[in-house]
Amino acid sequence: MKDWGYEGTALDSMADGIASNPRAMHEFMMSFELKLAPVAKNEAGRSFAVVLSSTIFGSFIPLIPFFFVTAATIASGSIASVIVSGALLFFIGAYEARTTVGSVWWSGLQMTIIGLSAGFAGYLIGHLIGAIPGL
Repeated sequence: MKDWGYEGTALDSMADGIASNPRAMHEFMMSFELKLAPVAKNEAGRSFAVVLSSTIFGSFIPLIPFFFVTAATIASGSIASVIVSGALLFFIGAYEARTTVGSVWWSGLQMTIIGLSAGFAGYLIGHLIGAIPGL
């Protein structure tokens, strides 16, 4: 509040007034200390729909190359899956940088590295669990 020009007793009375009202204190802390904006009531449902559709769509992308390969070329399908997934991850990172803030190339590369690393980690975990006898 000092940044707004309040000092001395004016600052004390303003702070006491905000602190005496729990709702005002909550909104003040959310807005000015934590820099959080209020969220609309329907935002949770919208976020759920976006996350659900993104998960379904994102899980389907690596499978696309396997619709075009035969059983004899599963290895080439796996390579194509990594390439398609990496290209799409780069596009998503670049798009995010264009719509928000940041370098298109850096954001695309960062998204690609994080996404492919997560996929590789999932593959390794599945491989290690599959190697455990009795599972």
